[in-house]
Amino acid sequence: MNILNIANNITRLRHDKKITQEQLAEFIGVTKASVSKWENDQSMPDITILPQLATFFDVTIDELIGYTPQLSKEQIQTLYQRFGKDFTERPFDEVMNETQVYVKRYYTCYPFLLQICILWLNHYTMAETEEKRTDICLRIEKLCQHIKENCKNVRIYGNVILIQSLVYFQIGRIQEIVDELEEFSASNKYGTQSAILLAQAYALLGNKEKADGCSQINMYETIMNLLASAACHLMIHTDDLSVCEETISRIERVAEVYKVSELNPNSLLAFEHQASICYLAHGEKQKALEHIDKYVAYLSCLFSTTDLQLHGDTYFNKIEDWFDDELDNGTHAPRNRKIVLEDAKRTLDVPPFTVLDGNPEFEKIKRKLKELK
Repeated sequence: MNILNIANNITRLRHDKKITQEQLAEFIGVTKASVSKWENDQSMPDITILPQLATFFDVTIDELIGYTPQLSKEQIQTLYQRFGKDFTERPFDEVMNETQVYVKRYYTCYPFLLQICILWLNHYTMAETEEKRTDICLRIEKLCQHIKENCKNVRIYGNVILIQSLVYFQIGRIQEIVDELEEFSASNKYGTQSAILLAQAYALLGNKEKADGCSQINMYETIMNLLASAACHLMIHTDDLSVCEETISRIERVAEVYKVSELNPNSLLAFEHQASICYLAHGEKQKALEHIDKYVAYLSCLFSTTDLQLHGDTYFNKIEDWFDDELDNGTHAPRNRKIVLEDAKRTLDVPPFTVLDGNPEFEKIKRKLKELK
């Protein structure tokens, strides 16, 4: 993508102008042999000649040498999916080195750099040593800082803040998470309200299609955020069973009403996983097993298709266009299906779930998890 291609460009531009190699050579002040070598990719024009060539062909130097510092959304998606697949099939260090080459090549293409940060964050645990994993986290943090200092796009800036905070969490710099997110949350407190106002404005202008799409997107995001917040709330109140059970009861009703298990089963995984941990913390093994079973059922639903993709349903029938238009990675999942599945299969092999080892029902559920393909 966008590899320097000056040989073909000079040939094409010369043909467009309908001139010979001799005529170009005479104008530039070089020999015909020099032009021939340029076009056959045997040598490159001297850097001092590039402005003269660009002026003659009425193009920029970037256009002349075939360099484009920006990637289209489609190109970014293609690269992300390719690198994600490569991480499952090629040596990890080899793929990391290639992604770093692309970072240097497109150092001002901030949507691409954002996706590279997400790509690295989703795959850094595959590195062989803790030292390498930490190094990748620090690379992400540094790249995030570069984007924050130079990118003017508010949406990209907000995503980078969140990614940087996730990195701080992984490397134990917790106070920096607080410092970063407190300031960001204060400046972004009208996010949901602005979405509602936008939907109302579209409706008042008679654009029902836009108003419908805007309100659907806001509801969808609110529900997904509610589920994520509920999982966090369970973690905070693990020691208080009454709060946990009330949270579980309320969220289960919301999930049922909005058919979340069909719409986005992935959004329920963290909630069911944390619910089972809460019950185990209070010795409620049977109730924990019920939520572990749901957890595996949602995983089974998630992996029932060959490609992990976001989608709507008959009620949320406008959000898929939003996925395609607004999300840099479109409807595709940020991690390769194989990697997600391998990680999921290990989630019940660690404490506190090991207290259930040997329990016939638990062993049956684990077999179902291991059999997912």
